[in-house]
Amino acid sequence: MEDVAKQTPEGTESDTSRHFLRQWIEEDLAAGKNDGTVVTRFPPEPNGWIHIGHAKAVWVDFGMARLFGGRCHLRMDDTNPSKESEAFVEQLKRDITWLGYRWDAFFYACDRFEEMWAIAEELIRRGQAYVCELSQEEWKAYRGVPTKPGTPSPWRDRPPEESLALFREMRAGAFPEGSRCLRAKIDMASPNIHFRDPVIYRIVDLPHYRTGDAWHCYPMYDFAHPIEDALEGVTHSMCTLEFEVHRPLYDWVVDRLAEQGRLVVRGGKTIRPQQREFARLNLTYTVMSKRLLRQLVEEGRVDGWDDPRMPTVAGMRRRGYTAAAIRDLCERTGISKYKSLTDLALLEWCVRDDLNRIATRRMAVLNPLKLVIDNLPAETTLVAHAQNNPEDPAAGTRDIRAGRELWIERDDFMENPPKKFFRVTPGNEVRLRGLCLFTCTHVVKDAEGRVVEVHGTYDPAATGGNPADGRKIRGTIHWVDASTAQTAEVRLYDRLFALEDPMACPSGNFLDALNPDSMKVVTAYVEPTLAEALPGEHYQFERVGYFTPDVHASRPGAPVFNRTVTLKDSFKIKA
Repeated sequence: MEDVAKQTPEGTESDTSRHFLRQWIEEDLAAGKNDGTVVTRFPPEPNGWIHIGHAKAVWVDFGMARLFGGRCHLRMDDTNPSKESEAFVEQLKRDITWLGYRWDAFFYACDRFEEMWAIAEELIRRGQAYVCELSQEEWKAYRGVPTKPGTPSPWRDRPPEESLALFREMRAGAFPEGSRCLRAKIDMASPNIHFRDPVIYRIVDLPHYRTGDAWHCYPMYDFAHPIEDALEGVTHSMCTLEFEVHRPLYDWVVDRLAEQGRLVVRGGKTIRPQQREFARLNLTYTVMSKRLLRQLVEEGRVDGWDDPRMPTVAGMRRRGYTAAAIRDLCERTGISKYKSLTDLALLEWCVRDDLNRIATRRMAVLNPLKLVIDNLPAETTLVAHAQNNPEDPAAGTRDIRAGRELWIERDDFMENPPKKFFRVTPGNEVRLRGLCLFTCTHVVKDAEGRVVEVHGTYDPAATGGNPADGRKIRGTIHWVDASTAQTAEVRLYDRLFALEDPMACPSGNFLDALNPDSMKVVTAYVEPTLAEALPGEHYQFERVGYFTPDVHASRPGAPVFNRTVTLKDSFKIKA
């Protein structure tokens, strides 16, 4: 594995804030803030599997910490008991590790529930929070619109002692969901709606996957997040752009923690966390909402969270994408404050670029047509000498033996070809890759008139397919020996959605944009050594594409391959 600690998340997009996160940290260090330390965090909620968008945040949070010789914490944002589980926690750890990163400390938000509760109670005592009995629908009318001040809740001036008593009853489960909440008392005239007495605790009558039935009242993310950052000594809290409007609340909570004397002191200096936001990674032909991805899983539209068509990190790994390619995509898209849509073809380009260097070459035929070398005696074999990876001399070579019957791709034959078709056709000489030169003489058809066999002769003087007289051979095709070929199931994956932006589907339902041809299954003939291919290995099926054994279905002697990406694409990287 390459040294990911040396990777730097430097932006590449042209705007006035290029590298703004890096500049921000550099300026803080130059000013002597935070005792010269850099501590970041990645705080996913364990209610699903992380996707490529989260991978960009991982790259930012871990990469910036490493760049400045700092620390990065992994924290489970488990403040909502709905759909959270320890299984998701373990999957998150696996995915982040596979991406090439190691956390310096690990935390659960729920381990700080008592501290958060004590902080909230102190807010109530200081008249900075109150228990409100307005329903969500009622609150919408009180909250108002950004252009006009809101109307204070009728419970806003409730005595602290009364709010404190009610708050404790909320914790004990005395009230139903939606009947009470704890609001921060801030500014009902703020143009920022999120600053108008936001909810910081709500009743959720569900057991927590770690704390069980101990709590009936849970903190909101906007309240828990700055508290955890502060108590962990985080210096630079980097979020995606949708949290920008929440930053005033983040700062308000940190200010209250400072008043309560709860900020970390390091080297004689108070560590005050700050939040900055960057644009999230969005890809074409997919959705980047965990809620929508869960819907795909729960409705059986895909084969689980790690379906190779899913944008989850695990799905991409199962498909054969490499962690290096995903990091390369993050590097190329850079850091910006502008929302944008990244072409999926760029990710595929990054995958090809990496796999071209590391993938083992093998031959496989996915749509077979039999080819018979009539002048090769039945007991005679030819030998092709092939490189395992032309990009890596250390990968070595292999000998591939072949008899008189081979499998070739049906698309490599045409009985009545157009101009510039240089593959197998009656009377045309082609090179069978590394093996020999072959000239088609005739074909055999079935009762329906479909070609089932291509017959012809080979040139015994052209060893390995190299003519001694130097004549030019315009076509080279791959093949597999029919007598020793291993059959394999091959899953040809394409884009999960047929529309570039599934959320813009004319019907209004993103599910209607699903690509009905996103997976096709064929039975292929492959080189016999592929019978023992293992999940995690990467192969280039020559002239076909890149493939990897499926982690769930593939077995020794019965391989199942997932197509990672096609061999070529029209996408071009700008110089």
